[in-house]
Amino acid sequence: MPIIAQAQQGGFPQGPPPAGGSISGVVIDSVTRKPLDYATVSVYKAGVTAPVSGSLTDAKGAFKITNLQPGEYRVQATFLGYATKSVNNIQITPTKKDINLGPVIVPPNAKMLADVQITGQRALVENRIDKLVFNAEKDVTSTGGNAADILRKVPMVSVDMDGNVALRGSQNVRILINGKPSGALVTNAADVLKSMPSDQIKNIEVITAPSAKYDAEGSAGIINIVTKKKEISGFSGSVTGSVGTRQSNQSANINYNKNKLSLTGNFGYNTGWPQTTYTSFSSQNTDLGTNSSSEGRNTSNRHFMNGSASLGYDFNDKNSFSSSFNLRGGAFKNDGSTVNSNYSPADGLVNYTALTSNKFNVSNFDWNNDFTHKFAKEGEEISIAAQWTHGTNDVNYLNEYTGFTQNERAQNNGVNNEYTIQTDYVLPINKVFKLETGAKTIIRRITSEYDFYNPDASGNYVFNPATSNIYDYDQDVYSGYGLLTTSLKSGYTLQFGARVENTQISGNSGNSSVGLSPLNNSYTNFVPSFVISKALTPTQTLKLSYSKRIQRPSLQFLNPFRNTANPLNQTQGNPELSPEISQTVELNYSTFIKTSVINASVYYRKTNDIIESYVSTVPFTTVDNDGNTVTRDVSLTNYLNVGKNNSIGATLFGSTELFKVLTIRGNINAFTYKPQVISSLLPVGNQSTYIQYNAFISGTVKLSSTLSAETFLIQNSARRTFQGSNPAFNLFVIGAKKDIFKKKGSVGINITQPFQDYKDFTSRINSGALTQYNRFSVPFRSFGVSFTYNFGKTTFGPPKKKRGVSNDDLKQGDGNGGQGGQGGGPGR
Repeated sequence: MPIIAQAQQGGFPQGPPPAGGSISGVVIDSVTRKPLDYATVSVYKAGVTAPVSGSLTDAKGAFKITNLQPGEYRVQATFLGYATKSVNNIQITPTKKDINLGPVIVPPNAKMLADVQITGQRALVENRIDKLVFNAEKDVTSTGGNAADILRKVPMVSVDMDGNVALRGSQNVRILINGKPSGALVTNAADVLKSMPSDQIKNIEVITAPSAKYDAEGSAGIINIVTKKKEISGFSGSVTGSVGTRQSNQSANINYNKNKLSLTGNFGYNTGWPQTTYTSFSSQNTDLGTNSSSEGRNTSNRHFMNGSASLGYDFNDKNSFSSSFNLRGGAFKNDGSTVNSNYSPADGLVNYTALTSNKFNVSNFDWNNDFTHKFAKEGEEISIAAQWTHGTNDVNYLNEYTGFTQNERAQNNGVNNEYTIQTDYVLPINKVFKLETGAKTIIRRITSEYDFYNPDASGNYVFNPATSNIYDYDQDVYSGYGLLTTSLKSGYTLQFGARVENTQISGNSGNSSVGLSPLNNSYTNFVPSFVISKALTPTQTLKLSYSKRIQRPSLQFLNPFRNTANPLNQTQGNPELSPEISQTVELNYSTFIKTSVINASVYYRKTNDIIESYVSTVPFTTVDNDGNTVTRDVSLTNYLNVGKNNSIGATLFGSTELFKVLTIRGNINAFTYKPQVISSLLPVGNQSTYIQYNAFISGTVKLSSTLSAETFLIQNSARRTFQGSNPAFNLFVIGAKKDIFKKKGSVGINITQPFQDYKDFTSRINSGALTQYNRFSVPFRSFGVSFTYNFGKTTFGPPKKKRGVSNDDLKQGDGNGGQGGQGGGPGR
């Protein structure tokens, strides 16, 4: 479509004309005919390859670039997923200084799927060529919540009652923050997500088929949480506060960007009000004739803080450096009591009461430093990044029993240091081929110290060396990758990749009396990837992908030292575990028509050596409060490579705008689970086929230009294991938001589960002679209000491309002892 220069129209501030000339216009999507906000517009002098000025379009797609001297210019508009649009032969003369280009029509790129705009503004959900993006800052019901609340609304993602995150039903997912790993997420991802205020989150990215440039860890894929940070010139910031019946959040953000220097900082504080939960547990073993049961009540509270500061400096157009420091810390406290009943043929019926007090403190920091050099050839660059992650956790608990077993006080101190260095190189060979390659080293050093104390004859607690232990765990990962991307004129995009990772593990116990052997293991994995994408039309894309992933067991799964904090339900790691290996083939179809979008995919995933918890009844010898040695049957949770699983799944996401004021969105992901259990577990393992799912539906009503309301309904099925099932989950949320102060501020209200105060969650084990039932009742109903205010004066400029370290961590535990963990890749 030809671009016609015309007289300057309204929409810009009136007054004396600025020095020099100006070029203005509006960038428009050629398909939806809607403006593209935050598109990059660059101005070039005729015959010059470097831009002389630039800007970002505003919320209405408009731009205006001023202070241009007389001469001939070229304007270039770019936006992710769209073809670059150039307007040439623009003449600024002393008599015609102000040029209005009018609409600059930008078509979607035929070689990749466009950023699908579900509404006229930035969509709540965008489907891109390599990821799905949930724009949390556009979610009305996000105010006053936390990161776990936001993740529950993201397509294909589910979060259970304990805050454990799963992607397409698998908890083997890598969670990143701003494209980088965090030691806090390694220590306890569920608690960290609960402590992160939702008001600090800009969007969440989901990658289900990572290429070979990403670390191979994480069989399900990657979830990247992007916090709010503006790449703008000037000084700006925001403050947010919310208070509710379940928790309260406060956060502040400051941004400064001037010339070559950029500084950012943010701080957040999250407090959970005291909450009381109720538990009910029963266990029977018909072969041994034993059974036990308990009824308990626990009151807990928590507080967490997080802060970060970053500095970026552009030495010139070719070299840039950035450094960021992130700090997180907090504490939990839990006090409870349980009434217990235990029967065995040897001891008969024993009733007892247990009083528990548990305190948990955690602190963590991540320090990242990145350097990028761009070569003369456009798109060619090399980057070097380094990261140091340091984390500590301190757990103190006191268990007192009425005669059943010996009282116990314990302290567990853990220290985690992780050092990473990586380099990445990108070379556009020509207009058709692009090569990416890189190498990476991760060095992990973890120490876990358990100190146990038992009362003496006077009731004073004294150190017990027989049950205490120090365990040192080292893991080194060395990797390299190559990735070749080719774009063909026929609308095909092909990407081939390969990665090699070598893992070296060692572990050693400091307590020789418990008879634990040193752990030494190493293995090498070859990880290929393949993607072929075909743009059927400018609004339809078909994509076929293959990826291979691994899931390494973390210290929690490997540490052979038995945790006896609960006298009847104990846990123990298994140093003989092998990593999980999964391979996924996925076919995806995406289309959008005006304000409607459909994204559908089918996939097949094969996983070998799946790691799951294994619960069994075993004899355990201990000492009671009277000093007598007793042997009782207890429930022991261990971890095993239980077999393999072939899963078939399908995901459907759709969104449509009705009557220009109502937007309806829905997502369902369903998949099969059929474990092929190893022969030694066949008497207790379940090999039936189960269909599991997670789904949501939501609606947003725009009542006026400043007032909107939204509701979410979430339903996740129970998660199967080879021995039983973990709880199902559902949630209902209503929210409204009103913009104030000329949209510089907003007030919101959020209501969660308004018709039900407590929610019940039930786990079951039905494994041969052993059956168990475990129920938790957790308060969920909450009401909250929030307030946000943005301040400062800024001007928009082209965003900066950042690279950085991104580790894929280890398989982590979940609240129910089933599958868990992280996996991931480099942030870009």
